[in-house]
Amino acid sequence: MSGTHKYPTISFRISPREREEIEAKIIASGLSKKDYFVRSCIYNHVCVVGKKELIVQLVEELKVMQTNIKELTEQFEQTEFILTVEGIEDMRNDCLDMLKAILWMLDGAKYLWQNEEKSPNSGNC
Repeated sequence: MSGTHKYPTISFRISPREREEIEAKIIASGLSKKDYFVRSCIYNHVCVVGKKELIVQLVEELKVMQTNIKELTEQFEQTEFILTVEGIEDMRNDCLDMLKAILWMLDGAKYLWQNEEKSPNSGNC
């Protein structure tokens, strides 16, 4: 079917100057735009800005993880196993992704407890 894609699209608006900087980095990397953006989003440094909304969001994600792990534990303890292999894999991936994101965020915020005035590698943090 034309016009349909298997995976969702991510888009955002940037200034002309930001675009020039990004385009230069893409050319220098030798990667395709898609690969550059994916790798940049997954592996790049993050600057943590402490906001109540961020903490609330993380707590909500941790609550979901707790519920999932509790459900899985209960099913392991029962003789009947309701979750499918795919369900367990989905749950595992969801928890793993969130744990990686939290570790990434904490790594970006470690300057807060390492007695540094501001985050390294950034001008505003």
